[in-house]
Amino acid sequence: QVQLVESGGGLVQAGGSLRLSCAASGRTFSTYAMGWFRQAPGKEREFVSAISWGGSSTDYADSVKGRFTISRDNAKNTVYLQMNSLKPEDTAVYYCAAHKWGTGSTWRTTSEYDYWGQGTQVTVSS
Repeated sequence: QVQLVESGGGLVQAGGSLRLSCAASGRTFSTYAMGWFRQAPGKEREFVSAISWGGSSTDYADSVKGRFTISRDNAKNTVYLQMNSLKPEDTAVYYCAAHKWGTGSTWRTTSEYDYWGQGTQVTVSS
């Protein structure tokens, strides 16, 4: 069992930055690929970014590529999402998720993830 707790959300003006964190419980964090997803009101949950077990591979949705950076610290059981140049359309609840032994081909699929956090709200004002 893995528990995930997100933090770092908030209200920011367009063009600003936020850094989300996701702290994981358990001693097997390094065996999970980690993903960030988001869900805006009235929309489906969508993939944002993912990172491999060791952190050497990453993937980004086209909408955030070049603005967001995912990273992880396996010693701290934590994954991060640095969000720069935020836009109003980035407003959503952001969720982190853990995918046991996940490979790149499955990172973008919500149903492939084993554990989810409760989400953290990000609001970008124009």
